[in-house]
Amino acid sequence: MTAATPSFTARIGDYFRLVRFSHSVFALPFALMGAWIAAGGAPRALTLLLVLGACVAARTAAMAFNRLVDAEIDKQNPRTRARELPAGRLRPAGVAALVAVSAAAFVACAFALNPLCGRLSFAVLAVLLAYSFTKRFTLLCHLWLGASLALAPLGAWLAVRGGLEGDLAAPLILSATVLTWVAGFDLIYACQDTDFDREARLHSVPARLGVPFALALSSALHAATVALLVLFAWQAGLSWIFGLAIVAAAGALSSIASRSVAR
Repeated sequence: MTAATPSFTARIGDYFRLVRFSHSVFALPFALMGAWIAAGGAPRALTLLLVLGACVAARTAAMAFNRLVDAEIDKQNPRTRARELPAGRLRPAGVAALVAVSAAAFVACAFALNPLCGRLSFAVLAVLLAYSFTKRFTLLCHLWLGASLALAPLGAWLAVRGGLEGDLAAPLILSATVLTWVAGFDLIYACQDTDFDREARLHSVPARLGVPFALALSSALHAATVALLVLFAWQAGLSWIFGLAIVAAAGALSSIASRSVAR
C-alpha cells in the first residue's frame, strides 16, 4: 500500500464522516419515545432493535444521497469543498452503493416489523431522498427536512402497533415537535451559507428573506417546540421528570437563539 492510498480504516472513517453517523443519536430518542408510548412501556427487544436499525439505515441513506446530489454544489462552496466527495477522498460509485445498501436495509427492517411498515417504507424513502432537491426550488426546504425526521416517532408507533388503531394524538404531537425543532435548527445552520446560496441561486430563508428574518423564524419554531413538548407530556400522561427535561430543553434553545443573534 502506497502513501497515496488511504488505509481501510481511513476509508471507513470517511464514510462515517460523510453521513455524520454520530449525529444519528439526535433522532433516535424521538423514535424510541414513539415506540414507548405505543407499547405503554418498554416494547419487545426485537422490535426496538428493528426500529433502531430502520432509523439508522434511513438516515444513512438520506445523508449519503444528499452528499451525492450536492457534490458539485459542495465543491463550489468554500465551507463544504473539503467534504469527502468534493475533496476526492470518496468516489461517487462508493457513495451510491452506500445509499442502495442503506435503503435496502431500511426496507428490510420495515418489513420485518410488520406489513404496513414495509409498504410505507417506500413512501418514506421517497420523502427522505426528495429533500436533497428541495433547496433548488423552494423555501420550504427547512420544513421538508423537519418533516423528514418527524416521520420517525410516527413510524415507531406503527412499528409497535402494526396499524393506526388507538389514539394517535401523542405520536402526531411528537412528530410536530420534531418538525419544528429540526426546521428551527436548519434555519440557523443555513445562515452560514447565506452569501453562497444567493450567488448559486439556491432557495433558503436566510438567502432569500435575510438572516434576521431566518433567526426570528427559528426562535418562533423553537418556541412552538417547547409548547408542543408540554402538550405531548400532557397527552401522554408523562411524569414531572419529563417536565424538568422540557425546562432544560427550553433553556438550551433560548441560549442557542441568543448566541445566534449575537453572532
